[in-house]
Amino acid sequence: MNKKIIAFCTIITLGSSTVLLQVEAEENNNDNSHQVVDEQRTRLQLELLKGKLELNQVKDEIAQINEQLARVEQAIKDNEAIILETEEKISASQIEIQELESEIETLNDKVKKRNEILKKRALTFQESGGKVNYLDVLLGASSFKDFVDRVGAVASFVEADQNLVKQHESEKQEVKEKQVYVQDKLSELQNMKVELEGMQTQILEQKQQNEQLRSELERKEQDKLAEQAGLMQQDSTLTTLGDKSVIVPIEFNHDSSLTSNVTVQNLITEGFKYIGNSVYVFGGGRNEYDIANGRFDCSAFVSWAFAQVEIKIGASTEVLKNTGTPVSINEMLPGDLVFFDTYKKDGHVGIYLGAGMFLGSQSSTGVAIADMTNGYWLEKFNGRVNRIISE
Repeated sequence: MNKKIIAFCTIITLGSSTVLLQVEAEENNNDNSHQVVDEQRTRLQLELLKGKLELNQVKDEIAQINEQLARVEQAIKDNEAIILETEEKISASQIEIQELESEIETLNDKVKKRNEILKKRALTFQESGGKVNYLDVLLGASSFKDFVDRVGAVASFVEADQNLVKQHESEKQEVKEKQVYVQDKLSELQNMKVELEGMQTQILEQKQQNEQLRSELERKEQDKLAEQAGLMQQDSTLTTLGDKSVIVPIEFNHDSSLTSNVTVQNLITEGFKYIGNSVYVFGGGRNEYDIANGRFDCSAFVSWAFAQVEIKIGASTEVLKNTGTPVSINEMLPGDLVFFDTYKKDGHVGIYLGAGMFLGSQSSTGVAIADMTNGYWLEKFNGRVNRIISE
């Protein structure tokens, strides 16, 4: 007794509507070999999809590394500019210290000269050779008037001497304070330069590590590209052996999977009803009017389609991403939910059809079949796959 095989095959566009033909065929030797080819092509398509996703991830990592390297390059330039500026400030501070030291030396010379002037003035009051103190000068007065004159002169000398000393000490203290300030500033700048040079060394090491990582990622990218080329070559070879159409076989080979396969078939058939006569509306598909007029957003359409096969699931991507059983890309089957990072993470959801195609309410087309193996949807596919209908 021959077994019946139901398969989804060739996606055909007729006018404005797209339909997925359903065929029945008697199993024979020719069909068996055709099925093997189809199964192999389906697996290859999944491998290609997985490889493209991984390739995109590698490209994203390379882009991130390039951005980081650009930031590091800018940091190196900024650091070098700060180091140069610090070195100029150090040189200026050193010159300022030298000028202050020269000023102190000049002040010391002035003090010596002032002392000589005072000494000469005192000698004019000496009656004979040798030094006399101010008391001797006063006691040598010949009259009261002479005494008063001498007292005035001595007072002037003393006051002048004290002013000179005070001025000298004040200037010397001021210069000393300036010198301490500049020396502290110089020390601070030198420490800053040491820190900057240390930071520069670390940044250069980081740049070297990032460049090494980028080289590794670029090699990985080339490996992925070679792997993709090999898979595409295998797929091309299989295409020449079997039907050149995109075939997604769903076989009813044993009773245990019969119910789930029929459910998936009905789910997709129901979803196809809105292809070509629907529109994307954010928040749509949650009341009778929207459903009757084909007004859906992505998650509401998925929820509605599953409701047609008596499976109740949420109507938002936040709920749907945590619904069902997560499966790997290699295990994807028609009827699984696939998620995409659009305006946000997991912002879009659709129903996987097989061979890298999915059905969903797209913002640009309404309900339609889209290819997730290249272009926009490949770029946005984040690898999340949830199975709602178990085998």
